[in-house]
Amino acid sequence: MKKIEAIIKPHKLDDVKDGLMKIGVQGMTVLEVRGFGRQKGHTETYRGTEYEAVFLTKTKIEVVVPDDILEKAVNTIIEKARDGKPGDGKIFVSSLEEVIRIRTGEKGVAAI
Repeated sequence: MKKIEAIIKPHKLDDVKDGLMKIGVQGMTVLEVRGFGRQKGHTETYRGTEYEAVFLTKTKIEVVVPDDILEKAVNTIIEKARDGKPGDGKIFVSSLEEVIRIRTGEKGVAAI
């Protein structure tokens, strides 16, 4: 089992969600996050005053998938989240030792 964490642009969330559901991903966690990478923020104007917005608003998706659909899930996120401009985001993949469904006590892939 793998955990995929993807930081994407907020307006791409529905496309990514729909794409993942089509390949069989049954659930995800979505968080609104703020941060910066190579973009280093941007300048905004508020009431005539310019200021540097260093932390940009992004959406973080967390998905747990069986090993056999990992590549398909990652490729789906890339395809649906990419618009070819700076700030498209990042994907992090990590291994999970165990997943347990609290309600039933199921473990492993059955708990996903």
